[in-house]
Amino acid sequence: MHETSSFKNQLLIAMPNLKDPNFFHGVTFICQHNSEGALGLVINHPLQMKLGDILEQMDISVEDEKIAKLPVFAGGPVQQERGFVLHQTSEELWESSIPVSDTLSLTTSRDILKAIAVNQGPQKFLIALGYAGWGEEQLEREIKENAWLNTHYDESVVFDTPISQRWNTAAHKMGLDINLLSTQTGHA
Repeated sequence: MHETSSFKNQLLIAMPNLKDPNFFHGVTFICQHNSEGALGLVINHPLQMKLGDILEQMDISVEDEKIAKLPVFAGGPVQQERGFVLHQTSEELWESSIPVSDTLSLTTSRDILKAIAVNQGPQKFLIALGYAGWGEEQLEREIKENAWLNTHYDESVVFDTPISQRWNTAAHKMGLDINLLSTQTGHA
């Protein structure tokens, strides 16, 4: 791989011409990016199921209806049966967790879901099934082909912005009205 900067801890904003339903008008948080490829979670494509449905399938009791009704996201087309929790890093150490940045971690173990179910998990989190994966230099190619815009991670976009507004808001924070961008591309 050529010397390239990492897109880890950045947001990818799908360009309007990206028609793949897994990413259409999507915002993807990049959790890992190295010479072998990249892994990210789409943060604005909610599934029909809610967190309560997943917890019930896992035989984890949840008494707070607010927690049970939290959205679960289609994190991407790869391993859609596998769950991921993107969350603020805390003092708590989870069984299977990797740091993404100084403030964010990605956890795949059951213990974090048990804690969330009883309001003892991280303050801010997002749960996704599946992930988006790119092979060696694939993401770099897609960005050069104008499939994606990339920008710095913004906690408010990931955790606080209403789901239906995340695509527009992420672009707006870059100073862009994404709806006005041309789908025509060209290179000098």
